[in-house]
Amino acid sequence: MNIIDNIRSTLEKHLPLLLGLLLALLAARALKKMFWTAFGMYWVLRASGIHLWG
Repeated sequence: MNIIDNIRSTLEKHLPLLLGLLLALLAARALKKMFWTAFGMYWVLRASGIHLWG
């Protein structure tokens, strides 16, 4: 039973760090996808002759 308690306490100790890393990874992937979408839309508008800024 002592081994199970040790595993549980280790998991409880490292779980916030693992969840934080997972959230950071998901946020980074979402930001990357948003950046490339906006970049692609900018180049489509630029190539079509629609200029938004001047």
